[in-house]
Amino acid sequence: MGFFNIFSKEKKEKLDEGLDKTKQSFFSKLTRAIGGKSTVDAEVLDNLEEILVTSDVGVDTTLRIIGKIEDRIAKDKYLGTSELNKVLREEVAGLLEENNTGDYDKFTIPEQDDPYVIMVVGVNGVGKTTTIGKLAHQLKQQGKSVMLGASDTFRAAAVDQLKIWASRVGVPIVEQGMDADPASVAFDTLQSAKAKGADVVIVDTAGRLHNKVNLMNELSKIKNVMKKVIPDAPHEILLVLDGSTGQNAYEQAKQFSLATEINALAITKLDGTAKGGVVIGISDQFKIPVKYIGVGEGMEDLQVFNKYEFVDSLFKE
Repeated sequence: MGFFNIFSKEKKEKLDEGLDKTKQSFFSKLTRAIGGKSTVDAEVLDNLEEILVTSDVGVDTTLRIIGKIEDRIAKDKYLGTSELNKVLREEVAGLLEENNTGDYDKFTIPEQDDPYVIMVVGVNGVGKTTTIGKLAHQLKQQGKSVMLGASDTFRAAAVDQLKIWASRVGVPIVEQGMDADPASVAFDTLQSAKAKGADVVIVDTAGRLHNKVNLMNELSKIKNVMKKVIPDAPHEILLVLDGSTGQNAYEQAKQFSLATEINALAITKLDGTAKGGVVIGISDQFKIPVKYIGVGEGMEDLQVFNKYEFVDSLFKE
């Protein structure tokens, strides 16, 4: 029984399946760590710390979780190993609650007069274009009119891939081809979306620039031209991270957070990895809400991130 039964049975099963590698890896290690012990002692906590770190929860977040468990032991004077999974579930859910992440149960955007603008950032290869396509599909399914902007003009493949997704989903796209000025594409996209009364604009941006200064300058330029069309755009800057890269995802989150004001995360490819702990650690360390997770290749396999269902799937024995 989950915390809340707000997900459809099909989506919950897909989430369970997507997190299976992480869960199997975690529980096999946890079983070995508490083998033969009835209470959670210093040795069990040391082993648990190692398990969390190797599950890519991250050192700082791991130490927070261990500290919270130690506080509970000090308060209750006793914690049986049989209760450890339940306690972990509660503490991880508590961390996600603190970071205001995972409060979503469906794909929604705020109601407003101007189009809602999502600027998508992230390095090449993390599933950025695929995430944009799947997000456009999900929003269209909710009855929203969506327009895409191909501002990743450094790679011909990026523009072509986005055009394929636009055709597959059945939404319009604004593009000027490779080597066009990314800010110019963004400007034209927003003008077109505003003129046509679109509900949502999703703008792709370059995933690889020569250095952090270039990245910062390019993203700033794109944002500034957007504001000329819609003063409070972009409303959302969505960073896409590949969950299977573990610690690499932390570094990417750090660099993009320094370059621009990220206010939402999408973590992809969780179905192919045992590193699902990155969702917990990145949310905790960067204080940026995880909004979407990818748990498969299908069009429907981008899910809104709900902390209760995530924790329920991850710690289900």
